[in-house]
Amino acid sequence: MKRIFFVILFLFFAKINVFAAHVFPEKYYQNAWCSQWNGRQEVKLIDSTRVDCITKNYAIEFDFANKWAEAVGQSLHYSRMTGKKPAIILIIEKNEDFKYYNRVKPLCEKYNITLWYMRPPKAQSLENIKTPTINQDLIIALINYVKELIYFVI
Repeated sequence: MKRIFFVILFLFFAKINVFAAHVFPEKYYQNAWCSQWNGRQEVKLIDSTRVDCITKNYAIEFDFANKWAEAVGQSLHYSRMTGKKPAIILIIEKNEDFKYYNRVKPLCEKYNITLWYMRPPKAQSLENIKTPTINQDLIIALINYVKELIYFVI
């Protein structure tokens, strides 16, 4: 019983850290870009994978900069499945993230993947952007859920 409790507790706190890791969630960038370029979001393909955004010419994968390698494979897969050109939009939240852009750029050139990047709004002073905190109501709801789960298990 104690093991289950600690596993649930670990997963709960690991999830909180994921929320706090980025300035905005990936979906924010997808919505902003895809809406501006008249794309369709989260298009489900025949193999049950989902393309972040499809435009007239491109199948686009959005990813945070440190996930550049995953973005390459996904963009090529989406291109093959849709017949559209592969594209990646890397999300650059800090100036240090450009190292990932520079890492993926030669691969994109080699495999004809269009590469763009996005930054958070008002990115001139990225170092001054504070990571958003999780809504307190969400934390309370998660804690109550864990308590109920523990009560059920015990």
